[in-house]
Formats: sequence, C-alpha cells, structure tokens
Amino acid sequence: MKIAIIIALGVVLVPALLIGAFVAANWAPERTVAELQARWAPPPSVFVDVAGMKVHLRDEGPRDDASPIVLLHGTGSSLHAWDGWAEILRDKRRVIRFDMAGFGLTGPSPDGIYSIDDDVRLTIAILDQLGVARCVLGGNSLGGAVAWRAALAHPARVEKLILVDAGGYPAHPRSVPIGFRLAGMPVINLLLTHTLPRSLVEQGLHNVFGDPGRVTPEMVERAIAINQREGNRRALIDRFRQRQAGNLAHRIPELTLPTLIIWGGRDRLIPPDDAERFHRDIAGSTLAIFDELGHAPEEEDPARTVEAVERFLRLE
Repeated sequence: MKIAIIIALGVVLVPALLIGAFVAANWAPERTVAELQARWAPPPSVFVDVAGMKVHLRDEGPRDDASPIVLLHGTGSSLHAWDGWAEILRDKRRVIRFDMAGFGLTGPSPDGIYSIDDDVRLTIAILDQLGVARCVLGGNSLGGAVAWRAALAHPARVEKLILVDAGGYPAHPRSVPIGFRLAGMPVINLLLTHTLPRSLVEQGLHNVFGDPGRVTPEMVERAIAINQREGNRRALIDRFRQRQAGNLAHRIPELTLPTLIIWGGRDRLIPPDDAERFHRDIAGSTLAIFDELGHAPEEEDPARTVEAVERFLRLE
C-alpha cells in the first residue's frame, strides 16, 4: 500500500515539478505599452483610437497619394515586418501599416473575438479614420487572407492586391513552428501566457525563413518584446481556437482586380503550390516566386522582393 501511494505521489509530483521548473526558467511577465513604446514605437508611430483599441500605426510618404499602399502583417508578427519595404516605397508612395488586433502594441480586441471578418472590419475602419477612400492592399500570411477578403467585401476600397505567402486555402503545412502548435493545444497553451522561451522564438523564426542565417538578434528581441505586450499571448491562443481557415476559398476566383502574388519557394507553412493556385484562380494575376526564401519574404529579403512590387505598381 505504501509503495502504491509513493508511486501515485510520484506520478503527480514529477510532472508538477517539471512544469514548475519550466515556468521558473522561462518566466516572461506581461509588459505594458508604456514599457515597450520607446523601443518599438518611436516616431513616426502613432496610436489611433479605432474599434475600442489604441491601434499602433505608421503612416508615411506623400500625403497626396490617391491610392496609398496598406500592408498587413502575419500571425505573431507586427508592422515592423514591413520596415524594409516601407523604407523603399515611402519615397514614392504613401505607406500605411498597423499592428492588427492581438498583435504588436495594439494588443487584444476588447471583445476577445479574432475572426478574419473582424480583421477586415478593423482594416476598413482604419481606412475610414485616415480618410483613405481607395488603396493598394497587401498582406503576408494571415494579413494576406485579410487583404483578399477585404477586396471581396469592399471592392470599391481596394484598387490592387498584393498577396505575400497569403492564407486562404485549407491548410496543408509541411512544417509548423513549435510555438504555433503549442498555442493550439488546450491546457498546455496556458503555460505560454506567462512564459516565452527564447529558444521557442528562435525556432519559430528559423522555421519560417528559407535561410535561417538571415534571422537577426534584433528580430528575436523584437518578437519576444511584442509578444510580452499585455494580453497578446492570451489573444494568440484565442485566435487559434477561433480560426476557420479556408472557409471562403471557393470565392477567390471572384477577385478581378490587378493582383501580385509573391511567394517564398521554401515556404513550409503555406507551401508554394498555394501560390500557383492563387495564380490560377485570380485571372490576370502576376506571380513572383523567390526560390530561396521562406514564409516571410518581405522580411527575409525586402530589397529583392520589393522590386516585384515596384514593377507591379510601375514605380521603377
């Protein structure tokens, strides 16, 4: 009987001790916007009151641009993913980018709802707030899915579309970052709300880049910092729980606007066959595949990938 009790205690205590050790070693408390703002939201960053949130936004370039370029980031990312493109494009065009709900310094949605329809509504609300009647709308991954769905729902607002390794079709990844997998696992994902192992962040970035050697220490530091923003880790868990990927894929052929499709040939999260499918489904679209890049080509090699944008928009 004593042996059985000891074994039972061991079954309970050993996992509890392991979990406790993990939490202690990787404890990463939430941080306020005030703590993060100086490093990650200096000018030209502003915070705009939209949909009950203070949305972190950057609006650069000529004010007289009749059709600004609006760029939407992917899951777990922020407006900083577009730093390279913005630096090049803002000399010729107005460039707007913002942290979507639950990401970056914008933080959680007040109602805790994170559907793509809500992301579309936020995007249109921001255009309204900024007085932008019509734009070139681009997005990477999740942001790409939001972009094409916004073009379907509000065709008068979107002049041209730029899809960068965009979501849209039913998922069939070849590899998924460990952090994304954990965020989708009930109970276990609760550990992520107050921990953030550096190794997990590094693995995620290495996983989505075609060449992991292009991941810089600043990228890792930024990803850790913005994901510590209060409420973001809980929001990511909620977004994974609520997602309904691919449920409007049958409507993609309805898109008739000029569309540029940019893809990394080494994308293992949304493989390049989805690029070919977008290209087939959107009549007259332009396809540019960068064989050596991964899931975030705009961040991995901004100088080369933005050249395709400049050709598409005839900015050369």
